[in-house]
Amino acid sequence: MTPDAYCFHKSFEPAGPSEFRMERHYLLYAMEGTMRLEAEGRRWTLPPARAALIAAGHPVKITILSRLTSASVLYASGFAPAPPQALSVFDVSPLARELIAECRDWGPESGPLGPYARKIFEALVAVSLKLAETPNPCAMPTPTSAALARALALTEELADGAPVFAEIAKTTGQSPRALARRFSAEMGMTWREALRRIRLIRAVETLASSDAPVTEIALGVGYNSLSAFNAAFRDLMGKTPRDYRASFRD
Repeated sequence: MTPDAYCFHKSFEPAGPSEFRMERHYLLYAMEGTMRLEAEGRRWTLPPARAALIAAGHPVKITILSRLTSASVLYASGFAPAPPQALSVFDVSPLARELIAECRDWGPESGPLGPYARKIFEALVAVSLKLAETPNPCAMPTPTSAALARALALTEELADGAPVFAEIAKTTGQSPRALARRFSAEMGMTWREALRRIRLIRAVETLASSDAPVTEIALGVGYNSLSAFNAAFRDLMGKTPRDYRASFRD
């Protein structure tokens, strides 16, 4: 008999994209490696610093970007409150990470949960619901055309340097005007705004997963000015890079 809640703990090689629709609510989390999550016309990268809480029956598409070890938790509708949103992506707190690690001892074949296990899973669900109240804004709209997808992929590849919009358009077989229209129509942003979002998402992930100095991170994601990086980061995240790192590790 499948328990009311359990942890799916397994390693995967890079693969995808694949569509998933689970019969249970679940916390999608990778202890190691990175995956890409696509749903509702947006996409997120999910390194170990970030997780997604997904309601039962809600379809998502997952791409495994690097060798990955999952520690996702699934729970039945009657076990705990349902997520208030069908999908929420958020930063994982140290407490949530420790609870997830503890849950690995109970898989789908473990049978009914004992009192201790039940309390651990209930605590994790409560913490996850609380974290989901503050979703991470680091999402990118998903391109709907192959032409824009190619241009966005090339922009991501070159983002830590000095990519040139006209060259991106030429390399992907488009005129600058046509490519600009695609960015506006499909993503609701300009190419430069998309480039800035790509760089800031990488900065958020690095701040959460390393002790590298902020200046080093700014230069590493393509900014030449620390003040410009700080201003752009505050505009997206509502706090400075140092404050974000401190809040993540509290």
